[in-house]
Amino acid sequence: MKKFLIPLFAVLVILLVVGFKASKDKQQKKIKITTAYLLFPVEENADEVKTTINYPDKKLPDIFWIRLAQSKVDYWVKLEVGKYKGKNLELIFDGPSAAKFGIKRIKPSDHFKVNYPEPYRPDFHFSPEYGWMNDPNGLTYLEGEYHLFYQYNPFGTKWGNMSWGHAVSTDLTSWTYLPVALWPDTLGAIFSGSVVIDKNNTAGFGRNAMIAIYTSSGKVQSQCLAYSTDKGRTFTKFEKNPIIPNPGITDFRDPKVSWYQPENKWIMALATKQTVTFYSSLDLKNWNRESEFGEGIGSHAGVWECPDLFPLTYEGKTKWVLLVSINPGGPNGGSATQYFVGDFDGEKFQADPLPYPLWIDYGRDNYAGVTFSNISENDGRRIFLGWMNNWDYANETPTKIFRSCNTIPRELQLINNGNHCILSSYPVKEVDLLRERTVDFPAQIVENENTLNELLKDNDGSFELRMILQPEKGNVFGFTLQNLKGEKLDFVFDLFTQSINIQRNKSGLIGFNDRFPLGMNAPLLPKKSYEIRLLIDKCSAELFINHGEIVMTSLFYPNEVMNTLKFFSKEGTLKVENIKVGDVK
Repeated sequence: MKKFLIPLFAVLVILLVVGFKASKDKQQKKIKITTAYLLFPVEENADEVKTTINYPDKKLPDIFWIRLAQSKVDYWVKLEVGKYKGKNLELIFDGPSAAKFGIKRIKPSDHFKVNYPEPYRPDFHFSPEYGWMNDPNGLTYLEGEYHLFYQYNPFGTKWGNMSWGHAVSTDLTSWTYLPVALWPDTLGAIFSGSVVIDKNNTAGFGRNAMIAIYTSSGKVQSQCLAYSTDKGRTFTKFEKNPIIPNPGITDFRDPKVSWYQPENKWIMALATKQTVTFYSSLDLKNWNRESEFGEGIGSHAGVWECPDLFPLTYEGKTKWVLLVSINPGGPNGGSATQYFVGDFDGEKFQADPLPYPLWIDYGRDNYAGVTFSNISENDGRRIFLGWMNNWDYANETPTKIFRSCNTIPRELQLINNGNHCILSSYPVKEVDLLRERTVDFPAQIVENENTLNELLKDNDGSFELRMILQPEKGNVFGFTLQNLKGEKLDFVFDLFTQSINIQRNKSGLIGFNDRFPLGMNAPLLPKKSYEIRLLIDKCSAELFINHGEIVMTSLFYPNEVMNTLKFFSKEGTLKVENIKVGDVK
């Protein structure tokens, strides 16, 4: 027996040590709520801590993954708890022992202010108050308000804890943050989806109820419903979710729902691996599969996501446009959005014979864009909003308390580029009202290089450049934005290769990801002139050529404002007219 005593003793010691370590890593904290918020300290590069929150009025807890501070506090995030005043919340933390540093610093507060210095916070593009954002979701209009829901992590600046953030605007340019609209539940995280206004009460939740159809992503992806009768301020999840269970498909997500007037029914476009599947419904709760589109057409270099189907007028006829985002497989690497033009009969989409793939934006930083629903007939616009980032480097861009912003809202139209039908996009007219002052510059005749040294006095990095380029001789010409540190953005037009190229490899901070400095190209048809509109907003450049015939969106992170404009022309003459620089706020 003695020979077994030492090994048995050793085993007991090991079990005790392991058990003690596990108890150290799992910590509990009970808090009596006396304020509107609990504030959590976050350390950007710390390990995630599984945070379980038990509420007094919920049978099941909420579970989030938070990078609780372990040695320093980079920023704070909030949990809204005001409705539990006078009651106790139990918090359970499962993670590194070092998280004790952050757990001890969790504090109650009636105030939450984001006052961190953010040199790359945009002036006239939407960005989340704090935390991570990706796809725009549920874009809709109701009673004077544009609603923007979005993929949101309210507990950190990296992807995770997918919820629906919410903001509203009366003019598409200034936004008011609202509380998180949809939180994860037992079916999973809240992935992308859409919102419709049920004018005819087809679902039975009331006339003009706001209905959200979204993907729950847990063990599988399924489609779910939530409804609001207070203009989106609160949502109730449908008790019989999911409304479309998973049929055995890994990628089964991003429902975009719209009303199909000819047959008085709802249509859903749903991303299903590398195709789009269409469903129909009379009541938004019971859905029938209609057809599938995508095999053998367009780009299939990555997973299809975030479809959107809508009609536009082209040459006096109704055509249908199908947007499909793809990751990876964009024309310049990473994620991008392709589109198809054709006909839809309420069941099937048939694409016209065009030179697919066609891209709504040839820059690297416009993804998962969709359009607003319920825009009035008197307005009549099809308004698009995209996520201004790329999955190649989205989690690493050099901002602090927030990460990502949206593109400028854009009006979509079908036009002819001289060869065939294309989808153009151009800033909505509301953006024009943001222009505070405009400086006019004299026309330039460029035979080698010409430089305008000060575009705006007191330029803070948010401005608009408009001009007309007329290449009279030579194949290569363009312009450069630069600063006194030598950082620059190059826009190169090459008529020989019939392409336009944006280079940001010397634009400032580029070392956070080795794919960020890569250039980007778009096809360019030879023309007598090119009308340029370039929107610059701290860390973004949105280039629109010939009223949105070509669009390129690019992020860049300069160390100081680019306030110098240089024109160049190789082996020829470039004439530049109507040069206007506007201060945009």
